[in-house]
Amino acid sequence: MNDTSFLQFIFLFCFQVSSSSIYASQQSLSETQKQIASKMNRITARRVAFNIHALKSARRTLCNNAGVKIPGEDCDQDLADNLPVHDVAIVGGGMVGMALACSLANTPLTKKLNVAIIDSNPALLSSAVIKKEDPPDPRVSTVTPATIALFQDMGAWKYVEEHRHAYFDKMQVWDYTGLGYTRYNAKDINKEVLGCVVENKVLHRSLLSCLQNAGSEQKIYPFKLNSMSTQPSSSSTRHGSLAKLELSDGHSLYAKLVVGADGSKSRVKELAGITSTGWKYSQNAIICTVQHTQENFCAWQRFLPKGPIALLPIGDNFSNIVWTMSPDESSNCKSMSELDFVEELNRALDSGYGPRPKSQLSGAPPFSWLTNADRTASSADDLFEAAPKITKLASERMVFPLSLNHANRYVSKRVAIIGDAAHTVHPLAGQGVNMGFGDAFSLSKVISQGIAVGSDIGELSLLKRYESERKPANVTMMAILDGFQKAYSIDFGPLNVLRAAAFQGAHYISPLKKNIISYASGEQRFPLFS
Repeated sequence: MNDTSFLQFIFLFCFQVSSSSIYASQQSLSETQKQIASKMNRITARRVAFNIHALKSARRTLCNNAGVKIPGEDCDQDLADNLPVHDVAIVGGGMVGMALACSLANTPLTKKLNVAIIDSNPALLSSAVIKKEDPPDPRVSTVTPATIALFQDMGAWKYVEEHRHAYFDKMQVWDYTGLGYTRYNAKDINKEVLGCVVENKVLHRSLLSCLQNAGSEQKIYPFKLNSMSTQPSSSSTRHGSLAKLELSDGHSLYAKLVVGADGSKSRVKELAGITSTGWKYSQNAIICTVQHTQENFCAWQRFLPKGPIALLPIGDNFSNIVWTMSPDESSNCKSMSELDFVEELNRALDSGYGPRPKSQLSGAPPFSWLTNADRTASSADDLFEAAPKITKLASERMVFPLSLNHANRYVSKRVAIIGDAAHTVHPLAGQGVNMGFGDAFSLSKVISQGIAVGSDIGELSLLKRYESERKPANVTMMAILDGFQKAYSIDFGPLNVLRAAAFQGAHYISPLKKNIISYASGEQRFPLFS
C-alpha cells in the first residue's frame, strides 16, 4: 500500500467513527447541545487531518535516518520521483569535463541528452570576461593539431582565437652536454603548425561559451559529490538501476551514466572502487610566465641534469616556463629574488651546466646514409639557435610535485573516468591535457554509437569500447614519457653519448623525425616507421 492509499484509509476510518458517534448522540440532545456537537465534529475532522500530516512527516523523517526503515516499505522507492534524472552526470567541470559536455552538445545523436555538470568551481557560473590586456596566467596547455581539429569540429576553437594564444611551427630540443640537438618544423609533415599554447582559463572559458551557445539541455550543480550508489536492478521504481548521486548541499539526483572528470584525486574513481598504479617522481615542476623584448614563435626544451626546462610561446612577447627540478631546488628558485631567478632561467636555457651544441656546417652529417634523398623540405639543415633572452617575470612562480598514475580500469557499470582521473603523466612533452581531451571525445563518440543502436549508455559492454580505444593509446604515451624522464635523469658518460646519438638520429633521419612529429601531434597512434 502506497502513501496515498494508506493515509486516505486512516482519514476515512477515523472520520467515519467520529461522525457516527457524534450523530448517535445528536438524536437525544437539545438544540443547543446539537450545535455544540456539530462544532466538535468540525474540530475532530481538523485534528484527524493534522494527525495524518504529522504521520506522513514522521514517516519521511524515519526514512531519512540512516539504518531506520518502516518494515515492508522502501523509502527511496516512494520518494524517488521527486529527484531529478539526467542522462549523463559529469563530475568535474574543468577543461576535460567541459570538453565532453561540449562534444555531447554538438553531436546530432547526443545533443538532446539531459546533462548535469557537478563542480563547486565558481568559474562555471561566473560571467567574468577574460580581457586580452590581462596579465597571462602561468597555467597553460600545449594543444596538439589533433586536439585543435576536434575543437574546430565542435565550434569551440573560434572562442580560443578571440583571446591570447600562440601557434608555433618550430621546436628545438637539446641536451646540456652539448653533444646533440634536434630541430622540428611543421613543414616536415606538411603542416602549418606543430601546436598552440593556450592559457587554461582561456580553454575553459571557450568551452563554456561553446556549451552555452549550443542550445542543449544541461544543468550546473555548484556543489561537491558526497556519495554515489547504483540502485539494484530489481528495483520497482521508474529509475530502475540508475546511479544515485548525493551532493554536498544535501540534494540528490539520478543519472544513467556518471563520468568522473574530477582530477587525480577523483571522488568518482574512489566511490566506484577503481584502483590505480603509479609512483611519485622525486621532482617538482616550477611554472611561471616570463617576458621577452620580441615575440617568440618557437618551443624550446633543454634537458638538464635534474630535469628538463621548457620555454613555450603564449603570444604578445610572453612565454611560459615549465622547469623540472629536485624539490630542494624548486624551493630555492621559488624563494630567490626576481632578478636572480631571471638570471638563473637564462643560464639554464643557454650555456649553464654545459656548452651549446655545435651545428653541422659542412661535410656529411651523421646518419646521412639513412636520410631521404630529398632534403629540401626537411629541418635537418636547420642550425642550432639560442633561446630568446628573458627580461623579466610576468607572473607568480608556482610549484607542484610530479607523479605518474594510471587507473587499472576506466569503466564500471554506469561509471567512466576521463582525464587526470584516469591518468597523470610527466609534463615534459605537454601531452597530459591532450590525452584527457582524447578521452572526452572518444567517450562522446561511444555514447553516440550506443544511442544509434538503442543501447543503454550506462551499460558496461558499451563503455568497454571507450576503454578499449583509449587505454592502449594512453599506456603507450605514458611509457614513452616515463622512459624519457628516467633516461634524462641520469648523468652518466656512456648514457650521455647514447642520448646525443638519439638527438642526432631524430634530427637527421627524416622518416624517424616525421613519425615523432606525427605521434606527438596526435595524428598517429604508435611511433612506427611509415
